Amino acid sequence: MISVNTGRGRQARYAGRIGRTAIDKRPHNGPVTIRRLGADGDDQVDKRVHGGPEKAVYTYTREDLDWWAGQLGQKLRNGVFGENITSAGLDISGAVIGETWRLGSAVVQIASPRVPCGTFAGWMGQRGWVKRFAQAGRPGAYLRVLEEGVAAAGDPIEVLSRPPDSVTVAGAMRAFYGDAELMRRLLDAPGLDPEWHEMMVSALEREAGAGSPQAPTARAEAQPQEARPEEALG
Repeated sequence: MISVNTGRGRQARYAGRIGRTAIDKRPHNGPVTIRRLGADGDDQVDKRVHGGPEKAVYTYTREDLDWWAGQLGQKLRNGVFGENITSAGLDISGAVIGETWRLGSAVVQIASPRVPCGTFAGWMGQRGWVKRFAQAGRPGAYLRVLEEGVAAAGDPIEVLSRPPDSVTVAGAMRAFYGDAELMRRLLDAPGLDPEWHEMMVSALEREAGAGSPQAPTARAEAQPQEARPEEALG
Protein backbone atom coordinates (compact mmCIF):
# COMPACT_ATOMS: atom_id res chain seq x y z
CA MET A 1 0.00 0.00 0.00
CA ILE A 2 1.25 3.49 -0.71
CA SER A 3 -0.89 5.48 1.71
CA VAL A 4 -3.09 5.10 4.79
CA ASN A 5 -5.55 7.99 4.90
CA THR A 6 -7.73 9.36 7.68
CA GLY A 7 -10.01 12.36 8.09
CA ARG A 8 -12.15 14.20 10.61
CA GLY A 9 -15.77 15.18 10.13
CA ARG A 10 -16.63 18.77 9.23
CA GLN A 11 -19.55 20.82 8.01
CA ALA A 12 -19.92 21.00 4.24
CA ARG A 13 -22.69 22.42 2.08
CA TYR A 14 -22.55 19.38 -0.23
CA ALA A 15 -22.81 16.81 2.57
CA GLY A 16 -26.44 15.92 1.96
CA ARG A 17 -29.04 15.60 4.67
CA ILE A 18 -26.68 15.49 7.65
CA GLY A 19 -24.55 18.46 6.57
CA ARG A 20 -21.28 16.91 7.76
CA THR A 21 -18.78 14.64 6.10
CA ALA A 22 -15.35 13.09 6.60
CA ILE A 23 -14.73 12.35 2.92
CA ASP A 24 -11.60 14.50 2.96
CA LYS A 25 -9.03 11.85 3.87
CA ARG A 26 -5.33 12.76 4.10
CA PRO A 27 -2.25 10.52 4.19
CA HIS A 28 -1.21 9.69 7.72
CA ASN A 29 2.43 9.84 8.71
CA GLY A 30 3.43 6.64 10.44
CA PRO A 31 1.53 3.48 11.35
CA VAL A 32 -2.23 3.44 11.89
CA THR A 33 -4.12 0.85 13.91
CA ILE A 34 -6.88 -0.78 11.85
CA ARG A 35 -9.71 -1.76 14.16
CA ARG A 36 -12.97 -3.61 13.56
CA LEU A 37 -14.86 -0.33 13.32
CA GLY A 38 -12.29 1.58 11.31
CA ALA A 39 -8.88 3.18 11.36
CA ASP A 40 -7.71 5.11 14.40
CA GLY A 41 -8.04 8.83 13.83
CA ASP A 42 -10.66 8.43 11.10
CA ASP A 43 -14.21 9.74 11.47
CA GLN A 44 -17.29 8.10 9.95
CA VAL A 45 -19.98 10.75 10.24
CA ASP A 46 -23.13 8.97 9.06
CA LYS A 47 -22.77 5.49 10.49
CA ARG A 48 -26.08 4.35 8.98
CA VAL A 49 -24.50 4.22 5.54
CA HIS A 50 -20.74 4.20 6.15
CA GLY A 51 -18.72 2.58 8.86
CA GLY A 52 -19.57 -0.25 11.18
CA PRO A 53 -18.08 -3.72 10.84
CA GLU A 54 -19.16 -4.20 7.20
CA LYS A 55 -17.67 -0.90 5.96
CA ALA A 56 -14.83 -0.37 8.37
CA VAL A 57 -12.24 0.52 5.72
CA TYR A 58 -12.52 1.77 2.13
CA THR A 59 -9.75 1.05 -0.35
CA TYR A 60 -8.98 2.39 -3.82
CA THR A 61 -6.08 1.85 -6.21
CA ARG A 62 -3.50 4.41 -7.27
CA GLU A 63 -3.82 3.04 -10.80
CA ASP A 64 -7.53 3.91 -10.88
CA LEU A 65 -6.85 7.33 -9.41
CA ASP A 66 -4.34 7.89 -12.21
CA TRP A 67 -6.92 6.75 -14.77
CA TRP A 68 -9.40 9.24 -13.37
CA ALA A 69 -6.73 11.95 -13.36
CA GLY A 70 -6.40 11.42 -17.10
CA GLN A 71 -10.16 11.52 -17.57
CA LEU A 72 -10.57 14.69 -15.51
CA GLY A 73 -7.39 16.43 -16.63
CA GLN A 74 -6.21 17.10 -13.09
CA LYS A 75 -3.95 15.62 -10.47
CA LEU A 76 -5.57 13.45 -7.80
CA ARG A 77 -3.81 12.93 -4.49
CA ASN A 78 -3.98 9.83 -2.34
CA GLY A 79 -7.16 9.84 -0.24
CA VAL A 80 -9.10 12.22 -2.49
CA PHE A 81 -11.84 9.63 -3.15
CA GLY A 82 -12.30 9.22 0.59
CA GLU A 83 -10.33 6.01 0.67
CA ASN A 84 -8.55 4.86 3.83
CA ILE A 85 -6.11 2.69 1.89
CA THR A 86 -4.54 3.76 -1.39
CA SER A 87 -3.06 0.63 -2.89
CA ALA A 88 -0.80 -0.07 -5.86
CA GLY A 89 -0.31 -3.20 -7.94
CA LEU A 90 -3.60 -4.80 -6.86
CA ASP A 91 -6.64 -5.00 -9.14
CA ILE A 92 -9.46 -4.19 -6.72
CA SER A 93 -12.16 -4.14 -9.41
CA GLY A 94 -11.14 -7.66 -10.37
CA ALA A 95 -10.91 -8.87 -6.77
CA VAL A 96 -13.90 -10.86 -5.52
CA ILE A 97 -16.39 -10.50 -2.71
CA GLY A 98 -15.11 -12.50 0.26
CA GLU A 99 -11.47 -12.19 -0.74
CA THR A 100 -9.18 -11.73 2.27
CA TRP A 101 -6.01 -9.66 2.48
CA ARG A 102 -3.32 -8.89 4.99
CA LEU A 103 -2.78 -5.14 5.38
CA GLY A 104 0.34 -4.75 7.44
CA SER A 105 -0.57 -6.92 10.43
CA ALA A 106 -4.36 -6.57 9.98
CA VAL A 107 -6.50 -9.12 8.14
CA VAL A 108 -9.44 -7.76 6.14
CA GLN A 109 -12.15 -9.11 3.84
CA ILE A 110 -13.94 -7.53 0.87
CA ALA A 111 -17.61 -7.06 1.80
CA SER A 112 -19.03 -4.82 -0.96
CA PRO A 113 -18.19 -2.23 -3.62
CA ARG A 114 -18.59 1.48 -3.04
CA VAL A 115 -21.75 3.06 -4.48
CA PRO A 116 -21.31 6.75 -5.40
CA CYS A 117 -23.43 9.37 -3.69
CA GLY A 118 -24.36 13.02 -3.77
CA THR A 119 -21.74 13.96 -1.18
CA PHE A 120 -19.04 12.37 -3.33
CA ALA A 121 -20.32 14.33 -6.34
CA GLY A 122 -20.32 17.58 -4.36
CA TRP A 123 -16.84 16.91 -3.07
CA MET A 124 -15.49 16.24 -6.57
CA GLY A 125 -17.32 19.19 -8.09
CA GLN A 126 -17.93 17.30 -11.33
CA ARG A 127 -21.21 17.54 -13.21
CA GLY A 128 -22.84 14.12 -13.57
CA TRP A 129 -20.22 12.57 -11.31
CA VAL A 130 -22.44 9.90 -9.69
CA LYS A 131 -23.45 8.44 -13.05
CA ARG A 132 -19.95 8.76 -14.47
CA PHE A 133 -18.31 7.04 -11.51
CA ALA A 134 -20.89 4.25 -11.50
CA GLN A 135 -20.51 3.57 -15.21
CA ALA A 136 -16.69 3.51 -15.07
CA GLY A 137 -16.77 0.24 -13.13
CA ARG A 138 -13.90 1.20 -10.82
CA PRO A 139 -15.73 1.44 -7.48
CA GLY A 140 -13.11 0.44 -4.95
CA ALA A 141 -14.08 -1.86 -2.08
CA TYR A 142 -15.33 -1.73 1.47
CA LEU A 143 -13.52 -4.06 3.85
CA ARG A 144 -14.47 -5.70 7.13
CA VAL A 145 -11.68 -6.24 9.61
CA LEU A 146 -11.25 -9.87 10.62
CA GLU A 147 -8.13 -9.32 12.69
CA GLU A 148 -7.11 -5.93 14.04
CA GLY A 149 -3.57 -4.80 13.32
CA VAL A 150 -1.31 -1.96 12.27
CA ALA A 151 -0.75 -0.69 8.73
CA ALA A 152 1.49 1.97 7.25
CA ALA A 153 2.53 3.29 3.87
CA GLY A 154 4.96 0.86 2.30
CA ASP A 155 3.46 -2.24 3.89
CA PRO A 156 2.58 -4.98 1.40
CA ILE A 157 -0.98 -6.10 0.70
CA GLU A 158 -1.00 -9.88 0.66
CA VAL A 159 -3.93 -11.80 -0.82
CA LEU A 160 -4.62 -14.60 1.66
CA SER A 161 -7.65 -16.27 0.08
CA ARG A 162 -9.92 -15.85 -2.94
CA PRO A 163 -13.26 -17.70 -2.92
CA PRO A 164 -13.81 -19.62 -6.16
CA ASP A 165 -16.77 -18.58 -8.33
CA SER A 166 -17.46 -15.43 -6.30
CA VAL A 167 -18.49 -12.16 -7.94
CA THR A 168 -15.91 -9.46 -8.63
CA VAL A 169 -16.12 -6.06 -7.02
CA ALA A 170 -16.97 -4.51 -10.40
CA GLY A 171 -19.56 -7.23 -10.99
CA ALA A 172 -21.21 -6.55 -7.63
CA MET A 173 -21.60 -2.93 -8.63
CA ARG A 174 -23.26 -3.98 -11.89
CA ALA A 175 -25.62 -6.12 -9.81
CA PHE A 176 -26.57 -3.08 -7.75
CA TYR A 177 -27.54 -1.24 -10.91
CA GLY A 178 -29.69 -4.00 -12.36
CA ASP A 179 -27.82 -7.11 -13.58
CA ALA A 180 -30.20 -9.84 -12.38
CA GLU A 181 -27.83 -12.71 -13.16
CA LEU A 182 -25.11 -11.13 -11.03
CA MET A 183 -27.65 -10.48 -8.28
CA ARG A 184 -28.41 -14.19 -8.13
CA ARG A 185 -24.72 -15.05 -8.04
CA LEU A 186 -24.13 -12.52 -5.27
CA LEU A 187 -26.58 -14.37 -3.04
CA ASP A 188 -24.01 -17.17 -2.79
CA ALA A 189 -20.97 -14.92 -2.44
CA PRO A 190 -19.20 -15.67 0.86
CA GLY A 191 -18.49 -12.60 2.91
CA LEU A 192 -21.07 -10.36 1.21
CA ASP A 193 -22.31 -7.51 3.41
CA PRO A 194 -25.65 -8.76 4.88
CA GLU A 195 -27.34 -5.50 3.83
CA TRP A 196 -26.33 -6.19 0.25
CA HIS A 197 -27.72 -9.72 0.52
CA GLU A 198 -31.06 -8.29 1.66
CA MET A 199 -31.05 -5.80 -1.22
CA MET A 200 -30.45 -8.54 -3.77
CA VAL A 201 -33.22 -10.71 -2.32
CA SER A 202 -35.69 -7.81 -2.31
CA ALA A 203 -34.86 -6.78 -5.88
CA LEU A 204 -35.22 -10.34 -7.19
CA GLU A 205 -38.50 -10.78 -5.32
CA ARG A 206 -39.81 -7.59 -6.94
CA GLU A 207 -38.79 -8.93 -10.33
CA ALA A 208 -40.55 -12.23 -9.72
CA GLY A 209 -43.67 -10.51 -8.41
CA ALA A 210 -43.85 -8.14 -11.36
CA GLY A 211 -43.28 -10.94 -13.84
CA SER A 212 -41.25 -8.52 -15.93
CA PRO A 213 -38.43 -9.63 -18.22
CA GLN A 214 -36.57 -6.44 -17.41
CA ALA A 215 -33.70 -6.65 -14.95
CA PRO A 216 -34.47 -5.24 -11.49
CA THR A 217 -32.35 -2.72 -9.65
CA ALA A 218 -31.11 -3.32 -6.14
CA ARG A 219 -32.56 0.04 -5.15
CA ALA A 220 -34.99 1.48 -7.65
CA GLU A 221 -34.35 4.99 -6.35
CA ALA A 222 -30.57 4.58 -6.64
CA GLN A 223 -29.89 4.60 -10.36
CA PRO A 224 -26.44 6.01 -11.21
CA GLN A 225 -27.78 9.49 -11.94
CA GLU A 226 -29.96 9.56 -8.83
CA ALA A 227 -27.99 7.94 -6.01
CA ARG A 228 -29.33 9.27 -2.74
CA PRO A 229 -27.27 12.10 -1.19
CA GLU A 230 -27.73 10.67 2.29
CA GLU A 231 -25.63 7.67 1.23
CA ALA A 232 -22.60 9.78 2.14
CA LEU A 233 -19.10 8.40 2.47
CA GLY A 234 -17.87 9.30 5.92
